[in-house]
Amino acid sequence: MKRTLSLLLTAALALSLLAGCGPKQPESASDPYPGQTSASSQPDASAADPGSSAAVDGPRLMVLSGPTGVGAAKMMTDMDGISSAEVVTDNTQVQAALNNKDVDIAAIATNAAAVLSAKNEGSIQVLAVNTLGVLYILEKGDTVHNMADLAGKTLYAPSNTKGANPEHILNHLLEGNGVNPSEVNIEWLTPQEITAKMSSSDAGICMLPVPAATALLVKDSAVREAISLSQAWQELENSPLPMGCIVARTAYIEEHPQEAEAFLSAYEASIDYISDPANSADAAALVAEYGFAPNENVAAKAIPQCSLTFVTGQEMKTMLEDYYSILFQAEPKSIGGGLPYDSFYYGVD
Repeated sequence: MKRTLSLLLTAALALSLLAGCGPKQPESASDPYPGQTSASSQPDASAADPGSSAAVDGPRLMVLSGPTGVGAAKMMTDMDGISSAEVVTDNTQVQAALNNKDVDIAAIATNAAAVLSAKNEGSIQVLAVNTLGVLYILEKGDTVHNMADLAGKTLYAPSNTKGANPEHILNHLLEGNGVNPSEVNIEWLTPQEITAKMSSSDAGICMLPVPAATALLVKDSAVREAISLSQAWQELENSPLPMGCIVARTAYIEEHPQEAEAFLSAYEASIDYISDPANSADAAALVAEYGFAPNENVAAKAIPQCSLTFVTGQEMKTMLEDYYSILFQAEPKSIGGGLPYDSFYYGVD
């Protein structure tokens, strides 16, 4: 998936801004049910050291410590196309940094990007989808092979995803496969509690994101990957599950169009490098170094499960609008109360 961005950036921005900004209402919507306005945070990691390479002119970058940030590891090491880089653990930190103009470009959950855009109309634009689904159903046993098999079962799920997008995604997939979510007994636990329960019993079913899912698979060979929620989503919706993206402050794009384009080229190259199996050992070392995974062994196994991608332009817009429409039906607040306007999507006329 390659970029389809117009080189006439300034003109494109002017046209897109005329289209308006802030949330727009879809043609129909169901009643909301309780939820949160941002996705769950990624596993803890400390701020990244940009390295000893000489800084170059470019944007200040901030990324999340989980899969959403993984694709930037090579860029952060080479300081290619950026002037600084920082790793944080929560979407709210990224939102605050963008609001305060402390960073120019950031990796963030797709729903959190929509929320920020709705709260601060026209303040940001989404440049690219960088991460597809990273949620997995794992089982110690052999009873679950599709979403319908979860009916009547107990499922361990991270407590910090209750009411957030992972729960909305799970419920949507259950309903789409003929299962009422009430038929699944969900126990909301910390990731550590889930790992302990799965490891200490002869049977168990859980939902975890990468890299926590990968770490459990590495720790306990009796645990198997039962369902990829990305694959289940693709089968149900005939569309990818876009969970992570790159956004930029609109003012930065307008003031530095060439640097924004240079960043996108460098970022695409970084994702390609990290995703290439030929670079597996080096990529795993970089991913572990920046705290995106607990160690190189987990990182090597997690990278293929991170669903790294690089989607821009109209393809990005179509993908996100499909996803946002479904989240709106589940919980309007999860995307800021309405669908983003066309001006939210960078490089789309």
